Parts: sequence; C-alpha cells; structure tokens
Amino acid sequence: MKKIIACILAPLLIVLLPTALFAAAGDTVFVKSFGLMPNTRENAVKIIQTALDSCRTKKNPILFFEKGRYDFWPQYSIEKEYFESNTTEINPKRCPIWIYGFNNLTIDANGSDFIYHDRVQPFTIDQSQDITIKNVQIDWDIPLTAQASVKDTSTHYIDLQIDSTAYPFIIEKGKLFFTGEGWKSQWWGCMEFEKSSHMIAPQTGDDGVLGNKWEQYTAIQLSANTIRLNYNFTRKPAIGNILVMRHNERDHAGIFITQSKNIRLANIYLFQTAGLGILAQYSENLDYSNIQVVPNAAKGRYFSGHDDGCHFSNCKGQILIDHCSFTGLMDDPINVHGTAVQIIEKKSATELLCRFMHEQSIGMVWAQAGDTVGFINHTSMQTKTYGIVASFTALNTTDFIIRFIENIADGIAVKDALENISWTPHITIRNSVFGVNRARGILISTPGRVIVEDNIFESSGSAILIAGDANQWFETGAVKDVLIQRNVFKDACLTSMYQFCEAIISIDPEIPVIDKNTPFHRNIVITNNQFNPYDYPVLYAKSVEGLTFSNNTITRSNRFTPFHPNKNMFSLLACKKVTIANNQLNGNVLGKNILLQKMTIKDISIQPAKSLAVEQR
Repeated sequence: MKKIIACILAPLLIVLLPTALFAAAGDTVFVKSFGLMPNTRENAVKIIQTALDSCRTKKNPILFFEKGRYDFWPQYSIEKEYFESNTTEINPKRCPIWIYGFNNLTIDANGSDFIYHDRVQPFTIDQSQDITIKNVQIDWDIPLTAQASVKDTSTHYIDLQIDSTAYPFIIEKGKLFFTGEGWKSQWWGCMEFEKSSHMIAPQTGDDGVLGNKWEQYTAIQLSANTIRLNYNFTRKPAIGNILVMRHNERDHAGIFITQSKNIRLANIYLFQTAGLGILAQYSENLDYSNIQVVPNAAKGRYFSGHDDGCHFSNCKGQILIDHCSFTGLMDDPINVHGTAVQIIEKKSATELLCRFMHEQSIGMVWAQAGDTVGFINHTSMQTKTYGIVASFTALNTTDFIIRFIENIADGIAVKDALENISWTPHITIRNSVFGVNRARGILISTPGRVIVEDNIFESSGSAILIAGDANQWFETGAVKDVLIQRNVFKDACLTSMYQFCEAIISIDPEIPVIDKNTPFHRNIVITNNQFNPYDYPVLYAKSVEGLTFSNNTITRSNRFTPFHPNKNMFSLLACKKVTIANNQLNGNVLGKNILLQKMTIKDISIQPAKSLAVEQR
C-alpha cells in the first residue's frame, strides 16, 4: 500500500514543486557559491567573471544574486576597445560585467543595487544572443553629474550650496571642478530645475539658465558646502531652485549592446551613467520592459542620465519599448537612427572611399558583405539608387573602403551620402512616460514600421522629433510608416527651446534644397491623441507625403506664458497629400491656423472645411 501511495504522490510532487528548484539544480549559478555575498562592499568584478565562466557550462544558465548591494570597481574589469555610437572616443572601455559570445544567458539580480565606482561601463553585451538582464538597480555612489541649490543671487554673484560628500568639488584658478574616484572634470553646463515640481524652469533650455558668457565666472569657496560664482550674469536662477551641473565626458554607456540579437532587459532602474543610458548598435530584436531611467529620489537627485536614455544606432529586427519611464535626462529619452557616411572619393567603378563625419560616431564596422546600401544626394536628401556590398575595409577610425558587387550608378558624387538599409529596425513604443528631460522626447529616423501609442509626454522640448540628416549630425533614416495614437501630450511639452523644437510634434529633416515633389518622409498618421498646449505650435511638418492629423483633442492650458516664435498651430513646408480632419479644439486654444510654405491649398484636405484659417506663403 505504501508503494502505491508513493507512486501516486511522486508525480504530484513533481507538478507542485516550483520549477525554479529544478532550474536551480541544473542551470542556476548562484553568485554566493563563489563567495560573493551582498552588502560587503568588496569588489565583485573578478568573482562575477568566474561565475560567468561557470555559466558557459550550462544549457540554460541563470546567474542569480542574493538581494543586496554589490560594488564594482575598475580593477579586474575587462578592458576592451569599443567604438560606440554617439559617444566620445575614449578607449579602452572598462567592462566589469562583460557578456561575450554567449548563446543563452539570464542575469537575475533579484532587485539588487549594483553600485559602480570610477569610469566604467556597467554591462557590456557583445556578439551574444538570447540574453536577459533583469531586476537590477544601477547607480554610482559619486555620480558623474552634480547638482547644487541656489542660495542667493545679486547683481554680481550667485551663491550655490553643494553637498560636498555627494558631489566632491575643488576650485582651481577660479574655476569649479568636480572630483570622484579616479577622475576630475570641469563644470561646463547646467540646467535649472524647479525645487517643488522638479520641472526644468520654463524658457531656460540650453541657453537661458545663466545667460550669455556665463563661463567667464570666477568661483570662490565660502564654506565647506558653499561657493560663490562672481560674474554679472545676464540671467539668474530662482533662489531655492536646483542647478544640475554637467561636467563629465560622454565616454561610456550604462548598458552597451553590440553585434547581438534577441536581447531582453526587464525591471531595470538606471539611476546614473556618464553617457548614453542603454546603447544598442548593430543589434537585432530588442525587448525593453519596465526600464526606469529616473533620478534616485532616495538620494535627493533631480538628474538621472548624462545623455540619452535608450539609443538605437544601426539596429534591425523588432524593437519594443513597453512600460518604461524617463525623467531627469540631460538629452533625449529615445533616439532611433542610422549613421550616414559621406563619399570622399570614387576609387573605381565599384569602390568608394567613405568617412564617418561626426566625431562621436566613428570606428564602427559600418557594413558587411550582402548589405543593401542607399545612395543619398546630399542636397535634395533623395535616395537615388541602391547597391549590394561586396566588402568593407576599415583604413582607420574615420575612413573606410566599401566595394559593391555592381558598378556604382552615374550621378553619385563626392559629398553624397550612404545609408545602410539592411540595418534599420521596426519599433513599438507604448505605455511609457516621457517626463521632464533636458531636450526632446522621442527621436525617430527609421524606414521600418513605427508605432507610438498610449504614452504620456512632458518633454521640455518637442515631444516627438522625426528628423533625418546627411549633412550635420549624419543621423539618417527617412520614415515610411509611422502611427502615433492615443498618447497624452501634457502642457509641460515645449516649455524651452532646443534644436529642432518647432512644435510639440516636429517633423524636421535637414534638406538643403527642398521640393514637395521629392518628399523625404512618407505615411505619418497622428490620431486619437490628447494635446494640452499653452502655446501655439502643435505640429510642424517638412517634406512629408501622406500626413494625417485626425480625431485628436486639443485643449488649451494656461499654466505657462506663451513664448514660442512659431505662432501657427500647424506649419507645413513642402508637404503633399495632407489631411487635417475631425479634431476637437477646446478652450481658447491659440492659433487655430495653418501656415503653408512651398505648397498650395490643393495639397491639403481640411475637415470640416474652413474650420482653420489658412495662410499661404
């Protein structure tokens, strides 16, 4: 009888026991097994490397941490040369957690705090696939950005209170330097945040915090935590407000993903980095869920990352951003683009000498055999023809030779640009919050399918920018299929001016010679959104064929004073096949008008007819 009962219970126990126990028995690698316990503040780097090596012996490895604090110093970190898009070329990068050549790996930090020291790149994923990183909080004890409280202002000085423990500083030859573990850097820029609301002070932006020539200040120290900036500042911040003081170099990402695919990031708090928060380049299929790039409120901070939150450069496949938040960034929460390169010389009928033109986007393996490349006329920004890559040969960090299978078409000239069409992604951004950040909200430059839905925007500049350029930033990617729906654009949007901030939604490619018959962007639908503008400009669009703005609700806010130089609700430049229909305007919204430039009334359908005043220039 006992044997019968045992036979019955055994399979039942197998069903009832948590599957995690079976994973633990075979595939889970416990960090504590290697002698690393939380909250000891010992350098975790070497032990983590050993644990990762152990993961290579498992079929479905899970690297698991006991919950607590873990510290990471540069010592024992992997040092490797990486050329990272939109990042200053300072090498080698120091990589305390280096995930290289894995075909399957999960890192579960179990809600732990990973605290970094000095200038390191917290996570690096290189030439790997099917990687998951989850349940971790990333921060620095001494962050690579600083902040100060405004104590007093007068005609000739500003007094600042700085917590010298959280943000150590020194004054040398009248200039303010911040110091950390292994570094010293000079203050070079700042943003003003309102103390109570944590908003960027309206109408400050990049130029308005301290006025022109503020860098001519001289600093003296009044006490351990107080300094005086002597200068006749043309603008003074409000007493009690917070200055976020930028001083470090953009030299690494918080999480760097390169030449990898099927990467999932979930439940990650990224409180601080000195560069881009999460940078993915030449990678495929990326899934980000509950990524919180926000200030560490427990430490009283108003800032989070030094630059962009999530940056996608030359990626492909599917990108998903879901239930994420971005606040206190010193640049854009999300930027999706390709990298245009310039033709320097035609070497032969099939070979071109090309160059990376922006100093923060160099050294990358821009193409590989079999990639499809578009040839862009740099004046009209039109893609004239396409070619298939036979080979790519780097000459140095800026120049390379690219050879094509067939002869290059006539008319392709020096200064024209190339775009790698094979490395362009589809992206969905949903259920996320884009809070008050230094610049814009979302930057999109990709011909793949784009869906932006059910988000909340409070961007200091434009909420959404659809750009494209092969002459200045060289971030290219004409859109072909964009749906922006069911989003809420709050009145904090466009309270300060930055580059490309012509309206709450700004479609603003840089085209030297523009013609509506050769549009750059195509098929953009903006529908069923809520806008709460306090100022005039809601939509600015340049060089678009197939633009729809319909069934949106626009409700006037009176919280801020209008200041924007653009006094049109809708501004359209060299567009065609435009529809503005069935939008609801509530309150005394400003403008109720459309400005047409380099196009005619025949290029636009307005419903109901005559509901908006139209001016044609």
